[in-house]
Amino acid sequence: MTRLHLIPFPVKQYVRTLGINLITMALINPHINFNGNAEEAFTFYRSVFGGKFAKIIRYKDISNPEYTVAEDETNKIMHISLPIGDNVLIGNDVPGFMGKVNENENRSKISVSAESREEADKLFYGLSAEGDIEVPIGDNPEGSCFGMFRDKYGIEWIVEFESKF
Repeated sequence: MTRLHLIPFPVKQYVRTLGINLITMALINPHINFNGNAEEAFTFYRSVFGGKFAKIIRYKDISNPEYTVAEDETNKIMHISLPIGDNVLIGNDVPGFMGKVNENENRSKISVSAESREEADKLFYGLSAEGDIEVPIGDNPEGSCFGMFRDKYGIEWIVEFESKF
């Protein structure tokens, strides 16, 4: 996958002396809310992307006399994170007192830039399994490919690959 890198200051200074404008930016890490199935969804995402969870915190882990957790929510996920390249996919279960997440709303999409056509196909077909495909993954005349879908958890994704000439 395409990675965003933070460039150390000496490298930036050297690149500028060569007359090259270098744009650096912070990482963007999507955060997804779920209605009690965050762990199931993230286990699915891990099966497609690979890797290990960086952190899992359950509501029972933060419960204390000032912040009590309803008995039926103690094992729900307060925070889960899955590193993907230099980025991190983050999620949680929304506590009942905050209401339900509308899983069919028109949310923003998570866009994944693959490093190869093979990786794009693997991610597209893996993540879209049991979901609804909006735009099948397909080739464009200039050698790139693109597809859109809503996964089985209602999360909307774009998977693309742009070949380097």
